[in-house]
Amino acid sequence: QVQLVESGGGSVQAGGSLRLSCAASGYPASTYSMYWFRQTAEKEREGVAQVYSDGVITYADSVQGRFTASKDNAKNILYLQMNSLKPEDTAMYYCAAGRFWNGQQYDYYYKGQGTQVTVSS
Repeated sequence: QVQLVESGGGSVQAGGSLRLSCAASGYPASTYSMYWFRQTAEKEREGVAQVYSDGVITYADSVQGRFTASKDNAKNILYLQMNSLKPEDTAMYYCAAGRFWNGQQYDYYYKGQGTQVTVSS
């Protein structure tokens, strides 16, 4: 059974930093691609970072240069280091795996419960 558990969210002021973690069980993070996405009630789901199985990591334009994703294959943990946070980064952040296109947007077979990030100005 695949389980993804995020942690590390919280409330920070603009310009601050947070580090999110995602512990994966039942899913070999070293073998498969994993993802971070975020969602708010007002905005559509936004893919934040894509950590591909070949080692390539890509980012949304909105976080490029501020966020860094990484993966500890030995511990099966995915990380997202978020620096220079902005109020518009406020969202629920999810760790995910098994991405597919549902005809309208990317969806994921496996998602964590999410961790809230709130950035105040």
